[in-house]
Amino acid sequence: MTSPTIEWSPALALGHAAIDRQHQKLFDLAADMVGDRDQVRAMRTLAALSEYVIVHFRDEEKLLAGIGYPNLAAHKRLHDTFRTRLAKLYGNAGGMTLDQIAEEVRLLINEWLTQHIMVSDREYAKYLQK
Repeated sequence: MTSPTIEWSPALALGHAAIDRQHQKLFDLAADMVGDRDQVRAMRTLAALSEYVIVHFRDEEKLLAGIGYPNLAAHKRLHDTFRTRLAKLYGNAGGMTLDQIAEEVRLLINEWLTQHIMVSDREYAKYLQK
């Protein structure tokens, strides 16, 4: 059974324009994987997603350091978990079908990233408003 379509929702917005744009771009890159029947393009999209995750997490962690977010170390560990899962997927993707790759991306985005934004990122959003 496949996960629902990967889709950004305004309910995921944190109220920080740059971070919200980056979150939306992560969803957009992941959505590009859905229904893509071209192995080369799918791998390029997965590589672009992997690279953009690095940029986003770096920017987000820099922002959190700048506001003195007290749970930054724990937040970085959550990012490390996601990076590890995505790197593992990228490393294994050559031996997977396009449907398997797309399903793994859907799971990462729909389950892990959505949950991360709704819970962990909402915690730091409170500090952005201070």
